[in-house]
Amino acid sequence: MNRCALSLTLLFMLLMLPAIAPAEEIIINAVGDVMLAGHWAPSIRKKGYSFPFDGTRAELALGDINLANLESPIANGGSEFSGKKYRFRAEAALAPALRKASFQLVTLANNHSMDFGADALSETLQHLEAAGISWIGAGENLAEARKRAVYSVKGKKIAFLGYSLTQPTEFWAGARRAGTTPGLEQIYTADIARARQEADYVIVSFHWGTEGSSSTRPYQRTAAHKAIDAGADAVIGHHPHVLQGVERYKNGIIFYSLGNFAFASSSKTAEFGALIRLRLNGSTRQAEIVPLDVLAGRVHFQPKVLSGERAAAVIKGLNRLSVPFNTRIESRDGHYLLSF
Repeated sequence: MNRCALSLTLLFMLLMLPAIAPAEEIIINAVGDVMLAGHWAPSIRKKGYSFPFDGTRAELALGDINLANLESPIANGGSEFSGKKYRFRAEAALAPALRKASFQLVTLANNHSMDFGADALSETLQHLEAAGISWIGAGENLAEARKRAVYSVKGKKIAFLGYSLTQPTEFWAGARRAGTTPGLEQIYTADIARARQEADYVIVSFHWGTEGSSSTRPYQRTAAHKAIDAGADAVIGHHPHVLQGVERYKNGIIFYSLGNFAFASSSKTAEFGALIRLRLNGSTRQAEIVPLDVLAGRVHFQPKVLSGERAAAVIKGLNRLSVPFNTRIESRDGHYLLSF
């Protein structure tokens, strides 16, 4: 066979091979606490429930999946739990506003989802379902609360799970009791291991830590490490209302607290939060941190994306909090990135 014929034969054979499509990047955005209830509700209602999300709408539009911690039931009814100081209950208009802002998923594993009991939780699930929003971290019983949300995106499966490690423990679901998913080791490690068998990526949310504290507690780190050991790719924390450090552990990444997002409180402690963007592309996995101004006196419950020196100052603080974890966020062309 002459050289020309050989070349044509090889070309023909190559053309007959099945095309191998390049991996497509999957983007998962996650934010902190959403609580648009309480005595600020009339003010929020006046501006409209879409207003709190207008400052981050463009960032959220980039996500294939967007996750938030919903820090209150969405209900009209229910029996108020009197055993804690702060109890919240949001209006039904919040659910479609969340979906309009591109949130497809919320975690309910927190210390407020049961503020008005099982009936209010049931009503919350109805409002979320009607708005086209899925949930993790709570249910009509423990088996329901432990269920994972699974999405198929660009040929890959992504599983989400949510757990609460906060009091009151009366809010935790039981075999015949509605509530949130307990963040107990024997529960979350088993759930994550099962999700790992089904999904290409596993994302786990924990409600934990100390409110108002930027310092992580030892049990948070223990739980996060065990979650990754069980098969989680990323662990995302809520509850402190302020930022806590970031840790790369083995092949996973841990965000111990994202701080507040759209939160109806006049607190001056919760000044900054973060939107984190997981970029998943085959073997390449990267996290981007988008700093947010969440101080109520400045933003009126509408988180604002920070840039320039103000964004750099937040990242500097976050890097300081991440020193104990030997993790550092890098600045590249105005973006703040971590590979994991």
